[in-house]
Amino acid sequence: MLIVSGLPVEVNKRNVKTMRLCIKPDGKISVTAPLSMANYEIESFVHSKTDWIKQNLEKFKKFQNKSKREYVSGESFFVWGEEYNLQIKSGGKNSIVLSGDKAVFTVKKGITNEKREKFIRDWLKKLLNAEIEKALPRWEKKTSLKAASWQTKYMKTKWGSCKPRLKNICLNVRLAKYNRQCLDYIILHELMHFIEKGHNARFKSLLDKYMPDWRDIKKALNKQEME
Repeated sequence: MLIVSGLPVEVNKRNVKTMRLCIKPDGKISVTAPLSMANYEIESFVHSKTDWIKQNLEKFKKFQNKSKREYVSGESFFVWGEEYNLQIKSGGKNSIVLSGDKAVFTVKKGITNEKREKFIRDWLKKLLNAEIEKALPRWEKKTSLKAASWQTKYMKTKWGSCKPRLKNICLNVRLAKYNRQCLDYIILHELMHFIEKGHNARFKSLLDKYMPDWRDIKKALNKQEME
């Protein structure tokens, strides 16, 4: 354990070539470093990332301080950027139907808040999966890049991630709440990492080539605070 700029950092030395910094879901800061890496080098690396760490810790704090949703009538419910008024009904089977400006959520009697939340997440995941099956091939054709596999999961701090070597991408289930341009941007973003790992000038020029307005979409998406 190291203390860098007043922040506790967990250090894991492994048989890797480069250092990797991450913030865990519980807010703990972790660094994976090569076995031969000296502590002063690790401290210097973490110190250079102080601003990034503090920004993301603040995001965690905001997320954790948000009042927990109750999934009751009257709450706002977003699907593909459209706002709906959640209406709860009792029934024998859980279901969600979008009708006009309402999202009618039929729930079994006595269902807990946790199970309501899980059902909604699963429902959004199905929506997202269906949209990815249409959007991903379109972007693969435009970029001549092919994903070997893809998956979706509920993530707190990332809209997407990828493993360039395996040609695998992962997309956040929450994307189903925002307009489809956001999904297109994240798909393109992850595909570009297949040929450029960093977020350098080349990476940005690749995004410019295929999506000239990507900066506006990114800015709008980041304002959502991962709700």
